[in-house]
Amino acid sequence: MKRIVLFLVTNLAVMLVLSVVLSVLGVDRFLTESGLNVGALLVFSLVLGFGGALISLLMSKPMAKWSTGAQVIDGSEGPEQRWLVDTVRKLAGEAGIGMPEVAYYEGEANAFATGAFRNSALVAVSTGLLQSMSREEVEAVLGHEVSHVSNGDMVTLTLIQGVVNTFVVFLSRIVGYIVDKAVFKTERGIGPGYYITVIVCQIVFGVLASLIVAWFSRQREFRADAGSARLLGSGRPMVNALARLGGLAPGALPQSIATSGINNTPGFMALFATHPPIEARIAALQSRQ
Repeated sequence: MKRIVLFLVTNLAVMLVLSVVLSVLGVDRFLTESGLNVGALLVFSLVLGFGGALISLLMSKPMAKWSTGAQVIDGSEGPEQRWLVDTVRKLAGEAGIGMPEVAYYEGEANAFATGAFRNSALVAVSTGLLQSMSREEVEAVLGHEVSHVSNGDMVTLTLIQGVVNTFVVFLSRIVGYIVDKAVFKTERGIGPGYYITVIVCQIVFGVLASLIVAWFSRQREFRADAGSARLLGSGRPMVNALARLGGLAPGALPQSIATSGINNTPGFMALFATHPPIEARIAALQSRQ
């Protein structure tokens, strides 16, 4: 969850900065004053849309380390750290990827993987996770994170984010131009109607675009769970790990969808959730056995 939120927030911030810079340079004004050349607008949208996503991806490792205080380890720090490094090395070898950096950080039970390249990623676990889970369960979580890396999830998410960003930038300016001319009757150049409409449309379209990103994020969690089961040769460890994360007895299924699962959000807001409910992930794993 943390890696997704960090990526999206960073991407939004970078996109905002790029938008301001391009506006200061006059690129945005040039497009409108020149009659809104669609080809030029599309190039502008691509640069702005993918620029933020790509910069966020390239910054993901240092940003993750900085935001969590994660400390990279090499196994020489002690037996627990050595086990972590050796386990990640084993799983990375089975997944066919380069050895990721391994780190741990202070915090509640959680883990994440990030990085722009599958052969130089970062896998980190929290002290809370190490303290609350058995080694088999921790290995399952590590398998889940290594699967994210081997599946190329961060790159795929970047491409999806870039595409939706491009459409948000492009469509908001098209709608803004039309409203400014048709509703506000601006005859020459652009008027306040354009800027107001663009701002409103970017907010509305941005919210709709986040639904697409969230849907993909939920699907990739199912794939990473399945990847952990493949790497460990059984889905049971991941089921137990998920159950423990959800505050359930290992291996048990919840009675109520509404009150279980740390990532479950009831109602309409579930569409914006980056992770499926815990019980849905457990059920998906058990159906594969």
